[in-house]
Amino acid sequence: MIDAHNDLPWKVRAYGRDGFAPTDASRPRLSLDSVDIAQPQPALMTDIARLRAGRVGGQFWSLWIPNELVPTGSARTTLEQIDITRRLMARYPRDFQLATTAADVWRAHRSGRIAALLGIEGGHAIENSLPVLRAFAELGVRYMTLTHNTTLAWVDAASDSERHNGLTPFGREVVREMNRLGVLVDLSHVSDSVMAQAIRLSEAPVIFSHSSARALADHPRNVPDEILRLLPQNGGVVMVNFYCDFVDSTRVRYNRERRAQRSALRGRFGPDTAAVRQGLQAWEAAHPVPPAPTIAAVADHIDHVRQVSGIAHVGYGSDFDGIDCAPTGLEDVGAFPRLTAELLRRGYSDEDAKQVIGLNILRVMRQAEAVAERLSRERGPSTATLYQLDSAVVRP
Repeated sequence: MIDAHNDLPWKVRAYGRDGFAPTDASRPRLSLDSVDIAQPQPALMTDIARLRAGRVGGQFWSLWIPNELVPTGSARTTLEQIDITRRLMARYPRDFQLATTAADVWRAHRSGRIAALLGIEGGHAIENSLPVLRAFAELGVRYMTLTHNTTLAWVDAASDSERHNGLTPFGREVVREMNRLGVLVDLSHVSDSVMAQAIRLSEAPVIFSHSSARALADHPRNVPDEILRLLPQNGGVVMVNFYCDFVDSTRVRYNRERRAQRSALRGRFGPDTAAVRQGLQAWEAAHPVPPAPTIAAVADHIDHVRQVSGIAHVGYGSDFDGIDCAPTGLEDVGAFPRLTAELLRRGYSDEDAKQVIGLNILRVMRQAEAVAERLSRERGPSTATLYQLDSAVVRP
């Protein structure tokens, strides 16, 4: 089983003595020096025992960094996250093996180890620099989400205003260079326009590392049916996210209504933040948060992607340790077999289930590697810059 998205590296940093203090004082402080994932970690969704119980054979570790680090500091902090992740994996050589290719994943599996793969969550990490992108690829990064929750100078985000109608010329060059490097183009977090443009542009299959189906939960982070129908032309895969607020339509509506209430309170009380907070608390008391969905809700999203895109285009992208609500029965990395059992209960054949839990993403990796090998023979590294290609961008 291969999961495409786990945020453990930032969780270790965020609650570590060298990082940031936890916002919840009841939560223990963690750090690379103090946390031992060979021991049970009740504050986390991930530890080695639960990875083994979950039959995890490959894990993409997310190299997420805050959007607030844009425009400077992103590359350095991403390097630190790579260092944290590699050192954490190296601490447990009997359990983890770093992997950069599909063949590496199989070798790790045959040796009884979990393949540890690296994926950058957010193109702000490269600080508008293709040489930085190339350096990350050399360090083993094998996917990059084009953006996170913020629209960048070259790509529009799903959760922010659209300024570029998709990808700018430099954004398209980023996609082409990722193809040449063998770095998967990850379209989670991007706008619908970027999804469509990147799918048509990319010579290698794209991925959605942690997104679900918008037809079932109308959230901009999810993938609309028109994109799901387009995806097979590219060969890409949607790795379905487990986050309650992305898989449950009731919670999507609740959050939309809560945001509208908060906006109305701000309009009424202006700078009086205490009054806004009190009013929102009163609304929340009268409108309890809907309960967490069940495993069946996640299976419904997998079913939908299978029906619209095909069985070859869906997988698991849990977002564990990056979410604050998981479906009942699917609370941590040890629960993956329960989801697979639900698929089998629904009539998935063994071969179909194998595709979903790992073979699809391995096929995408192999195809991306073949494209990279061909493109690296056809052309050298791109020397393009943001300021050369995007004339509207003013050099600072």
